[in-house]
Amino acid sequence: MNITWTGAALFGHKGERRWLLLSALVAALVAAPVIALAIIAAQGSGDLWPHILHNVFPFALRDTMLLLTGVGIITITIGAGLAWLLTAYEFPARRVFEWALLLPLAVPTYIVAYVYLDLLHPTGPVQGTLRAILGITNPRDLWFPEVRSMAGCIFLLSFVLYPYVYLSTRAMFLMQAGSILEVARTLGASRRRVFFSVALPLARPAIAVGASLALMEALNDIGASEFLGIQTMSVSIYATWVNRTNLPGAAQIALAMLALVVSLILLERWARRRQRYVSMAQRARRATPLKLTGMRAALAILIASVPVTFGFLMPAAYLVVEAWKRIHQAGISAEVWHAIFNTMSMAVAATLVAVVIGFFVAYTARLLRSQSSDALLRISSLGYAVPGTVLAIGLLTPLAAFDNALADVIETLFNVSPGLIVTGTGAALIYAYVVRFLAISAGGVESGLAKLPVSLDYASRTLGETAGGTIRRVHLPLLRPAIGAAALLIFVDCMKELPATLLLRPLNFETLATQLYGEAARGVYEDGSVAALAIVLFGLVPVIVLARLSRRPALAHDALAQGRTAGIEAGLLQGEPAGYSPPPAER
Repeated sequence: MNITWTGAALFGHKGERRWLLLSALVAALVAAPVIALAIIAAQGSGDLWPHILHNVFPFALRDTMLLLTGVGIITITIGAGLAWLLTAYEFPARRVFEWALLLPLAVPTYIVAYVYLDLLHPTGPVQGTLRAILGITNPRDLWFPEVRSMAGCIFLLSFVLYPYVYLSTRAMFLMQAGSILEVARTLGASRRRVFFSVALPLARPAIAVGASLALMEALNDIGASEFLGIQTMSVSIYATWVNRTNLPGAAQIALAMLALVVSLILLERWARRRQRYVSMAQRARRATPLKLTGMRAALAILIASVPVTFGFLMPAAYLVVEAWKRIHQAGISAEVWHAIFNTMSMAVAATLVAVVIGFFVAYTARLLRSQSSDALLRISSLGYAVPGTVLAIGLLTPLAAFDNALADVIETLFNVSPGLIVTGTGAALIYAYVVRFLAISAGGVESGLAKLPVSLDYASRTLGETAGGTIRRVHLPLLRPAIGAAALLIFVDCMKELPATLLLRPLNFETLATQLYGEAARGVYEDGSVAALAIVLFGLVPVIVLARLSRRPALAHDALAQGRTAGIEAGLLQGEPAGYSPPPAER
């Protein structure tokens, strides 16, 4: 007999309503920026809207679509191709490339853009070396591809974002039953035809997951696009708000951008609609990789080396050299130390809040097991789907109104003017971080809880344990790896976040990301090398953990598939594959 334990059975009707109401409050706080965005846009941008409609929006939409199309094609080609290369073939250094191909995830897109702008500048080291070899003295006499172009932006972003496709697709290839591929081979199909006709179609859901994440990252980017001369929608929102001081006009562009994000999410959901079949094959015997030798092995090593070199090794080497020069000449400046402190304090505060709230909403969904609690969990996890620039605009007006109202109340009661309590102290920035990255903690806890049978909860209560004691003594110890992994990812993502930080930070408040952006805006990219290197070093931590996960395909696949349509970023989650449902004994 199947038994479904409900929240009322475990914690009582009053406790059930309390959990549900608090989850509804969290969902409302997450949805508030989007609602506020629509209200701001409805105010109209006055005389500026015709100008935006005819001279800004069409070009921004065109550049955005071209960028997304190019990044999508290249990331899928590189990611899926490398995933098959490292799954179907055995060659020297293959195990090294398994984790090395994830290293570009540690480098934010804007840092890669700044580095290559300096490296490939006409007076930079690359063109300078070429002119010296060719005996050319005038920089204008040497033709070189222009990095400040749509093609340059597409290639640079692709070499940073392809790991999203690589990780999810390789996990899917590893879970495919070897017998399926071997049957195709016995029927006379070549390895090339097996890849295109069997393996690739079966991996389409994973490819769609990785590609949608890469595209959302490209859509959220503001630093790389701006400095490479691409007028994307994110850049247009920032320019309309900051340069033209027209918030409603920026909100109107932001709504169109949000519609584009929703389209990507729906496309990813559609591509994953039959993913349950793949999860059934993961326990089957895997196909034996073909061993490559000689020139074929050398060619495989060369192919795998190219994205690692351009996506990580060259930017990292440049940052190390330039940072060493700055530290050797003048040490680490006080501004950098202040930026490090600001970055760490904001990231730690946002991580703590996001982990606590994420655990609460995920546990509520498990506790109640109702459509309403599941819907509240999904709404609470939508923050990552909202780009940073869109989120910042949606938060500005309601938080400013709250600040003014609170200041009026305090001044009336105590005759003291407190100033801007939320937007002036960094609380708004923490709020934005929590909304944007709450999906990571909620998804991680949800996936971890999926592996724990509800009978544990009931057994704990029948033994006399309280509700809080059950959480403290049963669930938290078992969920410690998932919670710790989620906290790590949130912390690093908060450190790297540029758009929301740039628009919501208090006056004279610099983080590592904004300090680097400021140095790049002044055209002295190398002066921000210390801050950039610090960001990259912190970013290596979750990449190392992801590399360890990639050795276990089910967990690596969950990292990108479980809850990804809600926006969980670069995941480190535990749980069963998508489409898993617990056996009757666990219900």
